Amino acid sequence: MPELVVARTYPARIHADLARSALAASGIDCLVEGDDAGRERRWPNNEVRLLVDLDDLEAVNDILGPPERFTS
Repeated sequence: MPELVVARTYPARIHADLARSALAASGIDCLVEGDDAGRERRWPNNEVRLLVDLDDLEAVNDILGPPERFTS
């Protein structure tokens, strides 16, 4: 069973979905998790998380580059 870790946090689901697509193209499975009511609303401090298997974390960093800091 994979040990999921938070690889990135994003201010909106679209950013996480783009990262998920890049990882999927490289054969890495991941999950996008956030409390945005199915994309219907976005709260000011709501983060969307990109979860990956701990064993894939180094490859994720190679593909996505260093984590970015989003400011609102």
